[in-house]
Amino acid sequence: QVQLVESGGGSVQAGGSLRLSCAASRYTFGIGSYCMGWFRQAPGKEREGVAAIDRAGSTVYTDSVKGRFTISRNVAKNSLYLQMNSLKPEDTAMYYCAALYMCRAVAPADVVFWGNRGQGTQVTVSS
Repeated sequence: QVQLVESGGGSVQAGGSLRLSCAASRYTFGIGSYCMGWFRQAPGKEREGVAAIDRAGSTVYTDSVKGRFTISRNVAKNSLYLQMNSLKPEDTAMYYCAALYMCRAVAPADVVFWGNRGQGTQVTVSS
């Protein structure tokens, strides 16, 4: 099991930006062997896959964040990032990093089912 620790959450006004980070440790293989992604959960709502990156570095996003969020990774640093721009109040949620070893393909909705996940970081966007 890879250990994932998120950071970078906070409170911002609508239109602002945040950059989330996810540090991976206790892995047998580097994060290049994993698909990685972000999902979020708002109070009273179901988990929602936000973005994912496969082992080749290809990225996918849920429709509501396309053009505003960018997922990236630094394999040498075993870190995953989510740059969030033009934030909206509806982006308010706990954001979780997740990973799946040796996956073949990803869709944003898949991320919520991956067993390796962190404890989350809170993002609050005020209007």
